[in-house]
Amino acid sequence: MTDNMIPPGYVQLPQGLGFTDMLAPCYRKLDEDKVYFGFVVDNQHSNSLGICHGGALMTLADICAASGVNLARGIRSGSPTINLSMDFIAIARIGEWLEARAEQVSVKRRFGFCNGGIYNAEGIVARFNGTFYLPDHQGMRKNGAIGDGVLAEVQD
Repeated sequence: MTDNMIPPGYVQLPQGLGFTDMLAPCYRKLDEDKVYFGFVVDNQHSNSLGICHGGALMTLADICAASGVNLARGIRSGSPTINLSMDFIAIARIGEWLEARAEQVSVKRRFGFCNGGIYNAEGIVARFNGTFYLPDHQGMRKNGAIGDGVLAEVQD
């Protein structure tokens, strides 16, 4: 993988983000009120068929959707996933850049909703829909435990 495959505006996520590290190197881009995540498919992201594993795509979608919901709230963080569904439409091969986009976001009192897509150079690879719990609404915050999270530390 070469750095020239990473589109402009993307910043590499730091290590130490738990399961997100499985996508490493993974990148994030903030563009006003939109958030994007991406990675170049490599061996650790692939299955025995030599294409991107559905679990890697689901993880990318989960991170993107949760971050999209929280960005809409003015927070750079994730949220616990209530539901995540995905339609796998096309394959992604080793060496391809994948980009997840949080395309439609709705925030309610206790829940956030996001749908979006994962794309390669040829078009759509997968569509996703997620529902996320927003634990820091009034009455749920304990001892300041909910904060901006590790993703806030990524430099823009």
